[in-house]
Amino acid sequence: MTVFVANKIYRVVIDGKNQTMQVFKDNQLWQTYSVSTGNNGFGEQYGSECTPTGRHQIRAKIGAGVPENTVFVRRRPNGEVYSADYARTQPKDRDWIVTRILWLSGLEPGKNRFGNVDTANRKIYIHGTQDNSLLGRPGSKGCIRMANKDIMDFFEYIPVHTIVDIYE
Repeated sequence: MTVFVANKIYRVVIDGKNQTMQVFKDNQLWQTYSVSTGNNGFGEQYGSECTPTGRHQIRAKIGAGVPENTVFVRRRPNGEVYSADYARTQPKDRDWIVTRILWLSGLEPGKNRFGNVDTANRKIYIHGTQDNSLLGRPGSKGCIRMANKDIMDFFEYIPVHTIVDIYE
């Protein structure tokens, strides 16, 4: 599937080995971002906390216009705003989803769509992170984390239904 937006075609490739996300515009490499994928590696099973591989698309964009560091719970801003001081009052293992969310949906039945491997049902997102030191190495619970400034930039130009290929 190819996505056309204002005469621009976008495609996203997440490279797990290098922990990068490359954005192609009109078949030319346009942007490269540092990311963090799953601490448990790559895999599609529900409950594994692994990052799913294969072909996906951006199912929904969530958080347009909210301030940086807005905290999301179940894809909704919950009134919290992340800060280091606030984080000290929270459980150490809290999985912070902040700033923006791009919800992914698998496109390959049996691999990352339907049943126990469904990326959308697993709630796999590309989202902001509160700690840029986590980028460039695996560390998430299956999602793809980006720096807040990067997710805000990416969110503005990337359309829903854009193809996202994820490789180990």
